[in-house]
Amino acid sequence: MPNIVLITGGAGFIGSHLTPKLLEAGYTIRILDNLSTQIHGALPTGLEWLNTEGIEFVRGSVAERDTWVRALKDVETVVHLAAETGTGQSMYEVARYDMVNTHGTALLFDVLAQDKVRTVKRVILASSRSVYGEGAYHCGSCGLDPVYPDSRTPEALAAHRWEYECPSCSATLTAKPTSESDRVRPGSIYAATKYAQEDLTRIACESLGIDYVIYRFQNVYGERQSLNNPYTGILSIFSTRIRRDLVLPLFEDGEESRDFVHVEDVVTAVAMGVASKNAINRIFNVGSGVQCSVRQVAEELTRALGKTPNVQVTGQYRVGDIRHNYANMTASASILGFRPAISLQEGLGRFAAWVHTQPLPADRLEEANKELRARKLMG
Repeated sequence: MPNIVLITGGAGFIGSHLTPKLLEAGYTIRILDNLSTQIHGALPTGLEWLNTEGIEFVRGSVAERDTWVRALKDVETVVHLAAETGTGQSMYEVARYDMVNTHGTALLFDVLAQDKVRTVKRVILASSRSVYGEGAYHCGSCGLDPVYPDSRTPEALAAHRWEYECPSCSATLTAKPTSESDRVRPGSIYAATKYAQEDLTRIACESLGIDYVIYRFQNVYGERQSLNNPYTGILSIFSTRIRRDLVLPLFEDGEESRDFVHVEDVVTAVAMGVASKNAINRIFNVGSGVQCSVRQVAEELTRALGKTPNVQVTGQYRVGDIRHNYANMTASASILGFRPAISLQEGLGRFAAWVHTQPLPADRLEEANKELRARKLMG
């Protein structure tokens, strides 16, 4: 019996990099994907690689029981990437995000629980750094450490109070690397569904005797990410505007920060989880471990695309957005042996070179922002 790895959402960005890596390692791959229009466009293109020997493609939704039954046959490892993504959109398409992310994951384990000839030995879940809400902070003034602030209120955002104050001395807090053991407090519907996925995976796997690995991805970017989706992927959105010589609008003051990790590093971590001979049963951050402001990444991407930076701080904001978060990578290094290898400069250069080979997409940023403003989720 071949060692079959099922990759849900496998025709997407991360899956398109993970599949050849696992094929090279000798695995047989089954991909389950619904080829979402929001990600792949109305007429999906660039998917010829799905016809590669060793790949079986199943088109269907993770929200359908029959699809799971068909897709799981003879599978040893499930890499569950399929999910609706996008913080802003999740705040008003609540049922869709819950159906695909939460219910879809529940169906996976319901089918596994009912399967009398179950072959699945490990489930790997792609979760998100969004489950933390705000990251960990400390106060450089009075020494309070750690501090886990609650999400910023709409009133605070409207008053442009971007940063957090120390609850002890009122000095501005400083972000620090967030560890897997730090407080979890989702600040968006998307984040809530990802945390629900984590609990479903942990509890179901423990009860069924299935090994699991949960990866909390930071902001993943790189070649082949969707350039059509205006609701997620800040570098895709920026790259289109740069190519069209449009200004890059920066929310808040442009100093909000994220941890940008190249997709090659992400699939290296996932492949380690697939290949491990030892039981793992825990959560890992997957990021670069480097804090980077949105202003910095916007300017560096512009230069990588051969243009002069043209950014504009707008003071606009989205309800549910965090201020700062970057990963503590200690556990990933010490337990998995994973260390990110692609610097931001190298990664942006590779991304920019790929973008130049792609058709120029329509700029749909204002379309997405208009929907948020209409629902009072953006100011």
